[in-house]
Amino acid sequence: MIDVDGTPEGISSLFQDGKDSGALRTIGEVATALGLKQHVLRYWEEQFPMLRPLTRAGGRRHYRTEDIALIVRIDRMLRREGYTIRGARQALQGGAPDRAPALPVTPEITASAFDSSKPEEDRILAALHLLRSHLEAVRNRLAVAVEAA
Repeated sequence: MIDVDGTPEGISSLFQDGKDSGALRTIGEVATALGLKQHVLRYWEEQFPMLRPLTRAGGRRHYRTEDIALIVRIDRMLRREGYTIRGARQALQGGAPDRAPALPVTPEITASAFDSSKPEEDRILAALHLLRSHLEAVRNRLAVAVEAA
């Protein structure tokens, strides 16, 4: 998970390659620095029209600082704040987004729910946390739908 604030200073701290903070970055550099897979970045480009890195000959992607800041924001919305892709897209476009669940779901909690090496009590608690988070997300979406009606 990305732990930067999305500012140019925070983003430049991700890259320890000696390049200027405003330098263009390849998809591999961005994926490695942010802990994401390259296919996830390509998918997000399809889902978020505002994410458009520069493309060079042969379709090579080069991300600007503002592209990386947007990726950080998308990652935070999807993986920490619990937005759906549609809701995050709406929020970034200035529309009324799907609301996020109150309980953050971390990869550690998700893994704990399915890790057979963990004690059964820990797995049950993690599963309950996931369930509660999903129920809160449903409740929030219903509230948005009722408000819109």
